[in-house]
Amino acid sequence: MKASDLTGKSAAELKEQLIELRKEQFNLRLEQASGQMAQPHRVKQVRRDIARVKTVLGQQAAAQ
Repeated sequence: MKASDLTGKSAAELKEQLIELRKEQFNLRLEQASGQMAQPHRVKQVRRDIARVKTVLGQQAAAQ
């Protein structure tokens, strides 16, 4: 996911995507704790995607 993809979305869409990413992060943490993680690189990707979404939300809030 790129930040340029996120800038065109509304705040409601970004908040919905943030909720989905946090759910995915939670599920990945459970997989990691149980030792059943198939894609360990996804933890880092999801964490960075969450940061991107939060950054764009902050930029949109500052612009208003």
